[in-house]
Amino acid sequence: MPASTTAARPHPLAAAARLVMLALVAVLTLFATRELAQLWWIALLAVAGLPALLAPQHRVIAPLSRVAEVVVLGLAASHVAAVALVGGSIHGLGASAVLPYLAVPVTVTALRRRFREGAALLAVAAAALLVSGVLTEVDGERQITQPGYLAVCVQWLILAVLGLYAAHTLHRVMQARGDGKPQPYAEATRLLTQLRTVARQLPGATLDPGGISEHLLEELRNVAPGDRAAVLSASGGGRLVVLAQVGVDRVDWETTLDADSAIADAWASQQPQTAGRSQARSHPGGDVSALIVPLVAGVRTVGLVVLEADAAHAYPSPVVSRVTALTGPAALRLEAALLFDEVRSLATNEERQRLAREIHDGVAQELVMVGYGIDNALATVYEDADETAEALRTLRGEVTRVITELRLSLFELRSEVDRHGGLAAAIAEYARTVGASAGLRVHLSLDESTARLPAATEAELLRIAQEAVTNARKHAGASNLWVTCEVDPPYAQIEVSDDGQGIADQRPDGRYGLAIMAERAERIRGRLEIRPRRPSGTTVAVVLGTSPRRDNVRGSAAAEGE
Repeated sequence: MPASTTAARPHPLAAAARLVMLALVAVLTLFATRELAQLWWIALLAVAGLPALLAPQHRVIAPLSRVAEVVVLGLAASHVAAVALVGGSIHGLGASAVLPYLAVPVTVTALRRRFREGAALLAVAAAALLVSGVLTEVDGERQITQPGYLAVCVQWLILAVLGLYAAHTLHRVMQARGDGKPQPYAEATRLLTQLRTVARQLPGATLDPGGISEHLLEELRNVAPGDRAAVLSASGGGRLVVLAQVGVDRVDWETTLDADSAIADAWASQQPQTAGRSQARSHPGGDVSALIVPLVAGVRTVGLVVLEADAAHAYPSPVVSRVTALTGPAALRLEAALLFDEVRSLATNEERQRLAREIHDGVAQELVMVGYGIDNALATVYEDADETAEALRTLRGEVTRVITELRLSLFELRSEVDRHGGLAAAIAEYARTVGASAGLRVHLSLDESTARLPAATEAELLRIAQEAVTNARKHAGASNLWVTCEVDPPYAQIEVSDDGQGIADQRPDGRYGLAIMAERAERIRGRLEIRPRRPSGTTVAVVLGTSPRRDNVRGSAAAEGE
Protein backbone atom coordinates (compact mmCIF):
# COMPACT_ATOMS: atom_id res chain seq x y z
CA MET A 1 0.00 0.00 0.00
CA PRO A 2 2.66 2.60 0.74
CA ALA A 3 4.40 1.87 -2.55
CA SER A 4 1.11 2.32 -4.46
CA THR A 5 0.42 5.61 -2.74
CA THR A 6 3.83 6.91 -3.68
CA ALA A 7 3.42 5.82 -7.29
CA ALA A 8 0.00 7.54 -7.53
CA ARG A 9 1.25 10.88 -6.24
CA PRO A 10 1.05 13.53 -9.03
CA HIS A 11 4.32 14.79 -10.41
CA PRO A 12 4.83 18.52 -9.59
CA LEU A 13 6.00 19.35 -13.13
CA ALA A 14 2.99 17.61 -14.69
CA ALA A 15 0.60 19.49 -12.42
CA ALA A 16 2.31 22.81 -13.15
CA ALA A 17 2.21 22.20 -16.92
CA ARG A 18 -1.51 21.47 -16.85
CA LEU A 19 -2.25 24.54 -14.73
CA VAL A 20 -0.22 26.80 -17.05
CA MET A 21 -1.93 25.44 -20.18
CA LEU A 22 -5.38 25.74 -18.57
CA ALA A 23 -4.65 29.34 -17.62
CA LEU A 24 -3.44 30.07 -21.16
CA VAL A 25 -6.52 28.68 -22.92
CA ALA A 26 -8.75 30.38 -20.35
CA VAL A 27 -7.21 33.77 -21.16
CA LEU A 28 -7.40 33.14 -24.90
CA THR A 29 -11.04 32.01 -24.63
CA LEU A 30 -12.00 35.07 -22.63
CA PHE A 31 -10.20 37.30 -25.12
CA ALA A 32 -11.90 35.64 -28.10
CA THR A 33 -15.46 35.52 -26.71
CA ARG A 34 -15.65 38.28 -24.11
CA GLU A 35 -18.02 35.95 -22.22
CA LEU A 36 -17.23 34.57 -18.78
CA ALA A 37 -19.79 31.83 -19.34
CA GLN A 38 -17.51 30.19 -21.91
CA LEU A 39 -14.93 29.51 -19.20
CA TRP A 40 -17.04 26.58 -18.05
CA TRP A 41 -15.39 24.62 -20.91
CA ILE A 42 -12.05 25.28 -19.27
CA ALA A 43 -13.41 24.06 -15.93
CA LEU A 44 -14.73 20.94 -17.68
CA LEU A 45 -11.28 20.33 -19.20
CA ALA A 46 -9.73 20.58 -15.73
CA VAL A 47 -12.24 18.07 -14.34
CA ALA A 48 -11.67 15.65 -17.25
CA GLY A 49 -7.89 15.74 -16.77
CA LEU A 50 -7.92 15.47 -12.98
CA PRO A 51 -7.95 11.60 -12.83
CA ALA A 52 -4.95 11.37 -15.18
CA LEU A 53 -3.12 13.88 -13.00
CA LEU A 54 -3.87 12.08 -9.72
CA ALA A 55 -3.36 8.52 -11.02
CA PRO A 56 -0.77 8.82 -13.82
CA GLN A 57 0.31 5.13 -13.55
CA HIS A 58 -3.16 3.60 -13.57
CA ARG A 59 -3.70 1.42 -16.65
CA VAL A 60 -7.40 2.27 -17.04
CA ILE A 61 -8.15 5.58 -15.30
CA ALA A 62 -5.27 7.55 -16.84
CA PRO A 63 -6.01 6.63 -20.52
CA LEU A 64 -9.77 7.16 -20.06
CA SER A 65 -9.10 10.55 -18.51
CA ARG A 66 -6.99 11.60 -21.49
CA VAL A 67 -9.71 10.41 -23.89
CA ALA A 68 -12.23 12.51 -21.93
CA GLU A 69 -9.89 15.51 -22.26
CA VAL A 70 -9.71 15.34 -26.07
CA VAL A 71 -13.49 14.78 -26.37
CA VAL A 72 -14.22 17.82 -24.20
CA LEU A 73 -11.57 19.73 -26.15
CA GLY A 74 -13.30 18.94 -29.46
CA LEU A 75 -16.68 20.12 -28.15
CA ALA A 76 -15.17 23.24 -26.57
CA ALA A 77 -13.32 24.23 -29.76
CA SER A 78 -16.50 24.15 -31.83
CA HIS A 79 -18.65 26.06 -29.32
CA VAL A 80 -16.01 28.68 -28.55
CA ALA A 81 -15.47 29.22 -32.28
CA ALA A 82 -19.23 29.78 -32.72
CA VAL A 83 -19.36 32.72 -30.30
CA ALA A 84 -15.86 34.10 -30.88
CA LEU A 85 -15.53 37.69 -32.07
CA VAL A 86 -12.15 37.18 -33.81
CA GLY A 87 -11.72 36.40 -37.46
CA GLY A 88 -14.06 38.93 -39.01
CA SER A 89 -15.66 37.44 -42.07
CA ILE A 90 -13.64 34.25 -41.68
CA HIS A 91 -15.70 32.44 -39.08
CA GLY A 92 -14.30 29.63 -36.94
CA LEU A 93 -10.88 31.05 -36.09
CA GLY A 94 -11.92 31.24 -32.44
CA ALA A 95 -11.20 27.51 -32.12
CA SER A 96 -7.51 28.43 -31.88
CA ALA A 97 -8.20 29.78 -28.40
CA VAL A 98 -8.82 26.24 -27.02
CA LEU A 99 -6.89 23.86 -29.28
CA PRO A 100 -3.42 24.63 -27.79
CA TYR A 101 -4.50 22.40 -24.87
CA LEU A 102 -4.24 19.44 -27.29
CA ALA A 103 -0.52 19.47 -26.53
CA VAL A 104 -1.13 18.33 -22.93
CA PRO A 105 -2.50 14.77 -23.43
CA VAL A 106 -0.32 14.16 -26.51
CA THR A 107 2.86 15.23 -24.70
CA VAL A 108 2.02 13.04 -21.70
CA THR A 109 1.68 9.95 -23.90
CA ALA A 110 4.96 10.78 -25.66
CA LEU A 111 6.83 11.15 -22.36
CA ARG A 112 5.44 7.83 -21.17
CA ARG A 113 6.41 6.23 -24.51
CA ARG A 114 2.80 5.31 -25.26
CA PHE A 115 2.90 6.37 -28.90
CA ARG A 116 0.00 4.18 -29.98
CA GLU A 117 -2.16 5.77 -27.31
CA GLY A 118 -1.07 9.20 -28.56
CA ALA A 119 -2.09 8.32 -32.11
CA ALA A 120 -5.44 7.05 -30.84
CA LEU A 121 -5.98 10.29 -28.91
CA LEU A 122 -5.36 12.33 -32.07
CA ALA A 123 -7.88 10.19 -33.94
CA VAL A 124 -10.44 10.72 -31.15
CA ALA A 125 -9.72 14.47 -31.18
CA ALA A 126 -10.24 14.65 -34.95
CA ALA A 127 -13.52 12.75 -34.64
CA ALA A 128 -14.70 14.99 -31.78
CA LEU A 129 -13.87 18.15 -33.76
CA LEU A 130 -15.69 16.75 -36.81
CA VAL A 131 -18.84 15.67 -34.91
CA SER A 132 -18.95 18.87 -32.90
CA GLY A 133 -18.53 20.92 -36.09
CA VAL A 134 -21.44 19.06 -37.69
CA LEU A 135 -23.73 19.55 -34.67
CA THR A 136 -22.91 23.23 -34.07
CA GLU A 137 -24.63 25.90 -36.21
CA VAL A 138 -23.37 29.43 -36.88
CA ASP A 139 -25.74 31.86 -38.70
CA GLY A 140 -27.75 28.95 -40.00
CA GLU A 141 -24.72 27.04 -41.29
CA ARG A 142 -22.85 24.04 -39.93
CA GLN A 143 -19.61 24.90 -38.16
CA ILE A 144 -17.83 22.27 -40.22
CA THR A 145 -18.43 24.35 -43.35
CA GLN A 146 -16.56 27.36 -41.94
CA PRO A 147 -13.12 27.63 -43.60
CA GLY A 148 -11.58 29.23 -40.53
CA TYR A 149 -12.71 26.37 -38.29
CA LEU A 150 -11.38 23.73 -40.68
CA ALA A 151 -8.06 25.56 -41.10
CA VAL A 152 -7.46 25.91 -37.37
CA CYS A 153 -8.43 22.30 -36.58
CA VAL A 154 -6.25 20.86 -39.35
CA GLN A 155 -3.36 23.10 -38.29
CA TRP A 156 -3.34 21.96 -34.68
CA LEU A 157 -3.89 18.31 -35.57
CA ILE A 158 -0.92 18.39 -37.98
CA LEU A 159 1.27 20.05 -35.34
CA ALA A 160 0.29 17.39 -32.81
CA VAL A 161 0.99 14.57 -35.29
CA LEU A 162 4.42 16.02 -36.13
CA GLY A 163 5.29 16.39 -32.45
CA LEU A 164 4.27 12.81 -31.67
CA TYR A 165 6.19 11.48 -34.69
CA ALA A 166 9.31 13.43 -33.72
CA ALA A 167 9.14 12.05 -30.17
CA HIS A 168 8.70 8.50 -31.48
CA THR A 169 11.64 8.85 -33.89
CA LEU A 170 13.90 10.24 -31.16
CA HIS A 171 12.96 7.38 -28.87
CA ARG A 172 13.78 4.79 -31.56
CA VAL A 173 17.17 6.38 -32.22
CA MET A 174 18.06 6.37 -28.52
CA GLN A 175 16.82 2.80 -28.14
CA ALA A 176 18.88 1.67 -31.15
CA ARG A 177 21.98 3.18 -29.58
CA GLY A 178 21.20 1.52 -26.27
CA ASP A 179 20.61 -1.89 -27.89
CA GLY A 180 23.86 -1.76 -29.82
CA LYS A 181 27.04 -3.31 -28.53
CA PRO A 182 28.47 -1.06 -25.80
CA GLN A 183 32.02 0.15 -26.04
CA PRO A 184 33.87 -2.56 -24.08
CA TYR A 185 36.17 -0.26 -22.13
CA ALA A 186 33.42 2.26 -21.36
CA GLU A 187 31.18 -0.56 -20.13
CA ALA A 188 34.04 -2.09 -18.13
CA THR A 189 34.74 1.27 -16.50
CA ARG A 190 31.09 1.67 -15.53
CA LEU A 191 30.86 -1.84 -14.07
CA LEU A 192 34.16 -1.62 -12.19
CA THR A 193 33.16 1.75 -10.75
CA GLN A 194 29.94 0.20 -9.49
CA LEU A 195 31.90 -2.77 -8.12
CA ARG A 196 34.25 -0.46 -6.23
CA THR A 197 31.33 1.45 -4.74
CA VAL A 198 29.56 -1.74 -3.68
CA ALA A 199 32.75 -3.25 -2.27
CA ARG A 200 33.30 -0.24 -0.04
CA GLN A 201 29.76 -0.60 1.33
CA LEU A 202 30.11 -4.30 2.19
CA PRO A 203 30.38 -5.30 5.88
CA GLY A 204 34.07 -5.27 6.66
CA ALA A 205 34.79 -4.02 3.11
CA THR A 206 35.92 -7.52 2.11
CA LEU A 207 35.47 -9.61 -1.02
CA ASP A 208 37.68 -12.48 0.13
CA PRO A 209 36.18 -15.92 -0.67
CA GLY A 210 38.12 -17.56 2.17
CA GLY A 211 37.02 -15.02 4.76
CA ILE A 212 33.37 -15.23 3.68
CA SER A 213 33.52 -19.04 3.81
CA GLU A 214 35.03 -19.04 7.31
CA HIS A 215 32.35 -16.65 8.54
CA LEU A 216 29.63 -18.90 7.09
CA LEU A 217 31.04 -21.96 8.86
CA GLU A 218 31.10 -20.05 12.14
CA GLU A 219 27.42 -19.18 11.69
CA LEU A 220 26.49 -22.77 10.85
CA ARG A 221 28.13 -24.11 14.03
CA ASN A 222 25.45 -22.26 16.00
CA VAL A 223 22.49 -23.86 14.19
CA ALA A 224 23.65 -27.38 13.30
CA PRO A 225 25.75 -30.09 14.98
CA GLY A 226 29.02 -30.95 13.32
CA ASP A 227 32.42 -32.42 13.99
CA ARG A 228 33.72 -31.40 10.57
CA ALA A 229 32.64 -28.81 8.02
CA ALA A 230 33.96 -27.26 4.83
CA VAL A 231 33.03 -24.87 2.04
CA LEU A 232 33.96 -26.09 -1.44
CA SER A 233 33.99 -24.20 -4.73
CA ALA A 234 34.60 -25.10 -8.36
CA SER A 235 38.07 -24.69 -9.82
CA GLY A 236 37.50 -25.92 -13.36
CA GLY A 237 38.16 -29.33 -14.85
CA GLY A 238 35.30 -30.93 -12.91
CA ARG A 239 36.99 -30.57 -9.52
CA LEU A 240 36.33 -28.63 -6.33
CA VAL A 241 38.67 -26.68 -4.07
CA VAL A 242 38.41 -26.22 -0.30
CA LEU A 243 37.89 -22.55 0.54
CA ALA A 244 37.64 -23.09 4.31
CA GLN A 245 37.08 -25.89 6.80
CA VAL A 246 36.71 -26.44 10.53
CA GLY A 247 37.14 -29.49 12.73
CA VAL A 248 39.62 -31.20 15.01
CA ASP A 249 41.18 -33.31 12.28
CA ARG A 250 41.86 -32.35 8.71
CA VAL A 251 39.59 -34.03 6.16
CA ASP A 252 40.54 -35.26 2.72
CA TRP A 253 37.20 -34.22 1.15
CA GLU A 254 35.89 -35.73 -2.05
CA THR A 255 36.50 -33.02 -4.66
CA THR A 256 35.59 -34.84 -7.89
CA LEU A 257 32.21 -33.95 -9.34
CA ASP A 258 31.96 -37.08 -11.48
CA ALA A 259 32.30 -39.41 -8.48
CA ASP A 260 29.40 -41.35 -6.93
CA SER A 261 28.91 -39.13 -3.88
CA ALA A 262 26.38 -36.90 -2.20
CA ILE A 263 28.65 -33.95 -3.04
CA ALA A 264 28.27 -34.63 -6.78
CA ASP A 265 24.51 -35.17 -6.36
CA ALA A 266 24.06 -31.89 -4.49
CA TRP A 267 26.03 -29.99 -7.12
CA ALA A 268 24.04 -31.47 -10.00
CA SER A 269 20.57 -31.22 -8.42
CA GLN A 270 21.07 -27.89 -6.59
CA GLN A 271 19.19 -29.48 -3.67
CA PRO A 272 20.41 -30.34 -0.14
CA GLN A 273 21.55 -33.95 0.23
CA THR A 274 21.94 -36.08 3.35
CA ALA A 275 24.02 -39.23 3.58
CA GLY A 276 24.88 -41.88 6.13
CA ARG A 277 28.55 -42.04 5.14
CA SER A 278 31.41 -39.58 5.19
CA GLN A 279 32.24 -37.45 2.18
CA ALA A 280 35.95 -37.86 2.84
CA ARG A 281 38.06 -40.13 0.66
CA SER A 282 39.53 -41.73 3.78
CA HIS A 283 37.47 -42.17 6.93
CA PRO A 284 37.93 -44.60 9.85
CA GLY A 285 34.25 -45.60 9.81
CA GLY A 286 31.55 -45.62 12.48
CA ASP A 287 28.27 -43.73 12.66
CA VAL A 288 28.39 -40.66 10.41
CA SER A 289 25.78 -38.18 9.24
CA ALA A 290 26.56 -35.85 6.34
CA LEU A 291 24.65 -32.83 5.08
CA ILE A 292 25.63 -31.20 1.78
CA VAL A 293 23.93 -27.92 0.90
CA PRO A 294 24.58 -26.28 -2.48
CA LEU A 295 25.27 -22.55 -2.55
CA VAL A 296 23.05 -21.38 -5.40
CA ALA A 297 23.09 -17.76 -6.61
CA GLY A 298 20.30 -17.28 -9.12
CA VAL A 299 20.55 -20.34 -11.33
CA ARG A 300 24.27 -21.00 -10.83
CA THR A 301 25.87 -23.25 -8.21
CA VAL A 302 28.88 -21.39 -6.83
CA GLY A 303 29.85 -23.78 -4.05
CA LEU A 304 28.87 -26.40 -1.48
CA VAL A 305 28.71 -26.53 2.30
CA VAL A 306 29.56 -29.94 3.77
CA LEU A 307 28.65 -30.71 7.38
CA GLU A 308 29.48 -34.00 9.09
CA ALA A 309 28.71 -35.31 12.57
CA ASP A 310 29.89 -38.56 14.15
CA ALA A 311 26.34 -39.62 14.99
CA ALA A 312 23.42 -41.18 13.16
CA HIS A 313 20.50 -39.05 11.89
CA ALA A 314 22.07 -35.77 13.00
CA TYR A 315 20.41 -33.68 10.28
CA PRO A 316 16.58 -33.92 10.35
CA SER A 317 14.40 -31.57 8.29
CA PRO A 318 14.26 -28.71 10.85
CA VAL A 319 18.08 -28.59 10.98
CA VAL A 320 18.29 -28.61 7.18
CA SER A 321 15.85 -25.69 7.06
CA ARG A 322 17.95 -23.68 9.52
CA VAL A 323 21.09 -24.37 7.51
CA THR A 324 19.54 -23.40 4.17
CA ALA A 325 18.25 -20.17 5.72
CA LEU A 326 21.88 -19.16 6.26
CA THR A 327 23.36 -20.54 3.04
CA GLY A 328 20.92 -18.67 0.81
CA PRO A 329 22.26 -15.15 1.51
CA ALA A 330 25.82 -16.51 1.82
CA ALA A 331 25.69 -17.84 -1.75
CA LEU A 332 25.24 -14.34 -3.14
CA ARG A 333 28.12 -13.01 -1.04
CA LEU A 334 30.38 -15.86 -2.12
CA GLU A 335 29.50 -15.40 -5.80
CA ALA A 336 30.39 -11.71 -5.57
CA ALA A 337 33.72 -12.56 -3.93
CA LEU A 338 34.58 -15.24 -6.51
CA LEU A 339 33.69 -12.91 -9.39
CA PHE A 340 35.82 -10.16 -7.87
CA ASP A 341 38.68 -12.63 -7.46
CA GLU A 342 38.37 -13.61 -11.12
CA VAL A 343 38.27 -9.98 -12.28
CA ARG A 344 41.35 -9.19 -10.20
CA SER A 345 43.17 -12.23 -11.60
CA LEU A 346 42.32 -11.25 -15.17
CA ALA A 347 43.48 -7.69 -14.58
CA THR A 348 46.74 -8.92 -13.03
CA ASN A 349 47.45 -11.35 -15.87
CA GLU A 350 46.73 -8.68 -18.45
CA GLU A 351 49.11 -6.27 -16.73
CA ARG A 352 51.88 -8.87 -16.66
CA GLN A 353 51.44 -9.54 -20.36
CA ARG A 354 51.53 -5.82 -21.08
CA LEU A 355 54.76 -5.38 -19.13
CA ALA A 356 56.29 -8.37 -20.89
CA ARG A 357 55.48 -6.91 -24.30
CA GLU A 358 56.85 -3.49 -23.34
CA ILE A 359 60.15 -4.91 -22.07
CA HIS A 360 60.54 -7.17 -25.09
CA ASP A 361 59.77 -4.47 -27.63
CA GLY A 362 61.57 -1.68 -25.79
CA VAL A 363 64.57 -2.09 -23.53
CA ALA A 364 65.49 -5.60 -24.70
CA GLN A 365 65.62 -4.59 -28.37
CA GLU A 366 67.63 -1.49 -27.58
CA LEU A 367 70.20 -3.47 -25.60
CA VAL A 368 70.51 -5.97 -28.43
CA MET A 369 71.28 -3.11 -30.79
CA VAL A 370 73.90 -1.80 -28.35
CA GLY A 371 75.51 -5.23 -28.36
CA TYR A 372 75.65 -5.24 -32.16
CA GLY A 373 77.25 -1.80 -32.04
CA ILE A 374 79.95 -3.01 -29.68
CA ASP A 375 80.62 -5.99 -31.95
CA ASN A 376 81.05 -3.62 -34.86
CA ALA A 377 83.42 -1.44 -32.84
CA LEU A 378 85.57 -4.46 -31.96
CA ALA A 379 85.66 -5.52 -35.61
CA THR A 380 86.91 -2.10 -36.73
CA VAL A 381 89.76 -1.71 -34.23
CA TYR A 382 92.84 -1.93 -36.45
CA GLU A 383 95.30 -0.15 -34.16
CA ASP A 384 96.99 -1.74 -31.20
CA ALA A 385 94.42 -0.58 -28.66
CA ASP A 386 94.36 -3.50 -26.27
CA GLU A 387 93.03 -1.44 -23.40
CA THR A 388 90.14 -0.13 -25.49
CA ALA A 389 89.31 -3.57 -26.79
CA GLU A 390 89.31 -5.00 -23.27
CA ALA A 391 86.95 -2.28 -22.11
CA LEU A 392 84.64 -3.03 -25.00
CA ARG A 393 84.72 -6.72 -24.19
CA THR A 394 83.81 -5.96 -20.61
CA LEU A 395 80.96 -3.78 -21.77
CA ARG A 396 79.80 -6.50 -24.12
CA GLY A 397 79.72 -8.96 -21.26
CA GLU A 398 77.69 -6.54 -19.18
CA VAL A 399 75.19 -6.07 -21.96
CA THR A 400 74.89 -9.84 -22.32
CA ARG A 401 74.19 -10.12 -18.62
CA VAL A 402 71.46 -7.46 -18.78
CA ILE A 403 69.84 -9.19 -21.72
CA THR A 404 69.84 -12.45 -19.77
CA GLU A 405 68.22 -10.69 -16.83
CA LEU A 406 65.54 -9.26 -19.07
CA ARG A 407 64.80 -12.65 -20.59
CA LEU A 408 64.43 -14.17 -17.14
CA SER A 409 62.11 -11.30 -16.18
CA LEU A 410 59.99 -12.01 -19.25
CA PHE A 411 59.87 -15.69 -18.33
CA GLU A 412 58.77 -14.78 -14.79
CA LEU A 413 56.03 -12.48 -16.03
CA ARG A 414 54.67 -15.07 -18.42
CA SER A 415 54.78 -17.98 -15.98
CA GLU A 416 51.32 -19.10 -14.89
CA VAL A 417 49.86 -22.00 -12.93
CA ASP A 418 48.47 -24.38 -15.52
CA ARG A 419 45.00 -25.68 -14.70
CA HIS A 420 46.09 -29.26 -15.32
CA GLY A 421 49.75 -29.06 -14.28
CA GLY A 422 49.32 -27.61 -10.81
CA LEU A 423 51.29 -25.27 -8.57
CA ALA A 424 54.21 -27.61 -7.94
CA ALA A 425 54.84 -28.07 -11.68
CA ALA A 426 54.87 -24.30 -12.27
CA ILE A 427 57.34 -23.69 -9.41
CA ALA A 428 59.56 -26.57 -10.55
CA GLU A 429 59.70 -25.28 -14.13
CA TYR A 430 60.66 -21.81 -12.98
CA ALA A 431 63.35 -23.06 -10.56
CA ARG A 432 64.92 -25.32 -13.22
CA THR A 433 65.00 -22.52 -15.80
CA VAL A 434 66.51 -19.97 -13.42
CA GLY A 435 68.98 -22.49 -12.01
CA ALA A 436 70.21 -23.46 -15.49
CA SER A 437 70.79 -19.83 -16.46
CA ALA A 438 72.61 -18.98 -13.21
CA GLY A 439 74.66 -22.15 -12.83
CA LEU A 440 72.83 -23.21 -9.68
CA ARG A 441 72.34 -26.81 -8.63
CA VAL A 442 68.59 -27.04 -7.96
CA HIS A 443 67.12 -29.62 -5.57
CA LEU A 444 63.34 -30.08 -5.82
CA SER A 445 60.99 -31.76 -3.36
CA LEU A 446 57.38 -31.79 -4.54
CA ASP A 447 54.41 -33.20 -2.62
CA GLU A 448 51.08 -32.10 -4.07
CA SER A 449 47.60 -33.47 -3.44
CA THR A 450 45.16 -34.09 -6.28
CA ALA A 451 42.96 -31.39 -4.74
CA ARG A 452 43.61 -27.82 -5.85
CA LEU A 453 43.84 -24.48 -4.12
CA PRO A 454 41.79 -21.56 -5.47
CA ALA A 455 43.35 -20.11 -8.63
CA ALA A 456 44.06 -16.73 -7.03
CA THR A 457 45.85 -18.40 -4.09
CA GLU A 458 47.98 -20.55 -6.41
CA ALA A 459 48.96 -17.45 -8.40
CA GLU A 460 50.10 -15.59 -5.26
CA LEU A 461 52.12 -18.58 -4.02
CA LEU A 462 53.82 -18.88 -7.41
CA ARG A 463 54.82 -15.19 -7.33
CA ILE A 464 56.22 -15.54 -3.81
CA ALA A 465 58.30 -18.55 -4.86
CA GLN A 466 59.54 -16.70 -7.95
CA GLU A 467 60.62 -13.69 -5.88
CA ALA A 468 62.48 -15.92 -3.41
CA VAL A 469 64.29 -17.80 -6.20
CA THR A 470 65.16 -14.54 -7.96
CA ASN A 471 66.61 -13.03 -4.78
CA ALA A 472 68.75 -16.13 -4.20
CA ARG A 473 70.03 -16.06 -7.80
CA LYS A 474 70.82 -12.35 -7.88
CA HIS A 475 72.23 -11.65 -4.44
CA ALA A 476 73.10 -14.79 -2.49
CA GLY A 477 76.20 -15.95 -4.38
CA ALA A 478 74.97 -19.49 -3.82
CA SER A 479 75.90 -22.77 -5.46
CA ASN A 480 72.81 -24.78 -4.43
CA LEU A 481 69.12 -24.01 -4.28
CA TRP A 482 66.57 -26.14 -2.42
CA VAL A 483 62.89 -25.72 -3.35
CA THR A 484 60.20 -27.56 -1.41
CA CYS A 485 56.53 -27.47 -2.38
CA GLU A 486 53.91 -29.19 -0.23
CA VAL A 487 50.24 -28.70 -1.12
CA ASP A 488 47.32 -30.32 0.70
CA PRO A 489 44.38 -27.86 0.42
CA PRO A 490 43.65 -25.72 2.26
CA TYR A 491 47.22 -26.21 3.58
CA ALA A 492 50.29 -25.28 1.54
CA GLN A 493 53.95 -24.62 2.29
CA ILE A 494 56.52 -23.29 -0.19
CA GLU A 495 60.14 -23.15 0.98
CA VAL A 496 63.18 -21.78 -0.90
CA SER A 497 66.67 -22.18 0.64
CA ASP A 498 70.16 -21.34 -0.60
CA ASP A 499 73.71 -21.88 0.67
CA GLY A 500 74.95 -18.38 -0.11
CA GLN A 501 75.32 -15.28 2.02
CA GLY A 502 73.00 -15.06 4.97
CA ILE A 503 70.43 -12.34 4.81
CA ALA A 504 71.94 -10.65 7.84
CA ASP A 505 75.39 -10.46 6.15
CA GLN A 506 73.69 -8.45 4.21
CA ARG A 507 72.56 -9.36 0.78
CA PRO A 508 71.16 -6.25 -0.89
CA ASP A 509 68.19 -8.18 -2.17
CA GLY A 510 65.92 -6.37 -0.97
CA ARG A 511 63.77 -5.05 1.56
CA TYR A 512 61.50 -4.14 -1.34
CA GLY A 513 61.31 -7.74 -2.56
CA LEU A 514 60.72 -9.01 0.97
CA ALA A 515 57.95 -6.46 1.46
CA ILE A 516 56.26 -7.61 -1.74
CA MET A 517 56.37 -11.25 -0.59
CA ALA A 518 54.94 -10.28 2.81
CA GLU A 519 52.06 -8.39 1.15
CA ARG A 520 51.26 -11.33 -1.10
CA ALA A 521 51.28 -13.74 1.86
CA GLU A 522 48.98 -11.46 3.85
CA ARG A 523 46.59 -11.21 0.91
CA ILE A 524 45.96 -14.98 1.01
CA ARG A 525 45.95 -15.11 4.83
CA GLY A 526 49.31 -16.89 4.91
CA ARG A 527 52.48 -16.17 6.88
CA LEU A 528 55.93 -15.42 5.55
CA GLU A 529 58.95 -16.81 7.39
CA ILE A 530 62.56 -15.70 6.75
CA ARG A 531 65.27 -17.46 8.73
CA PRO A 532 68.98 -18.27 8.40
CA ARG A 533 70.01 -21.67 7.07
CA ARG A 534 72.79 -23.64 8.73
CA PRO A 535 75.69 -23.58 8.09
CA SER A 536 75.14 -20.77 5.56
CA GLY A 537 72.42 -19.21 3.52
CA THR A 538 68.82 -18.17 3.96
CA THR A 539 65.44 -19.90 3.96
CA VAL A 540 62.27 -18.13 2.79
CA ALA A 541 59.02 -19.97 3.47
CA VAL A 542 55.34 -19.16 3.06
CA VAL A 543 52.80 -21.25 4.98
CA LEU A 544 49.08 -21.34 4.35
CA GLY A 545 46.66 -23.04 6.73
CA THR A 546 47.48 -25.70 9.31
CA SER A 547 49.84 -28.63 9.00
CA PRO A 548 48.40 -31.68 7.20
CA ARG A 549 48.11 -35.18 8.59
CA ARG A 550 51.42 -36.93 8.44
CA ASP A 551 49.83 -40.33 7.92
CA ASN A 552 48.47 -39.30 4.54
CA VAL A 553 50.86 -40.97 2.13
CA ARG A 554 51.22 -39.46 -1.30
CA GLY A 555 53.66 -39.85 -4.07
CA SER A 556 56.40 -37.28 -4.15
CA ALA A 557 58.80 -36.27 -6.85
CA ALA A 558 62.37 -35.19 -6.37
CA ALA A 559 64.59 -33.87 -9.09
CA GLU A 560 67.91 -32.18 -9.41
CA GLY A 561 69.18 -29.94 -12.17
CA GLU A 562 72.05 -27.73 -12.90
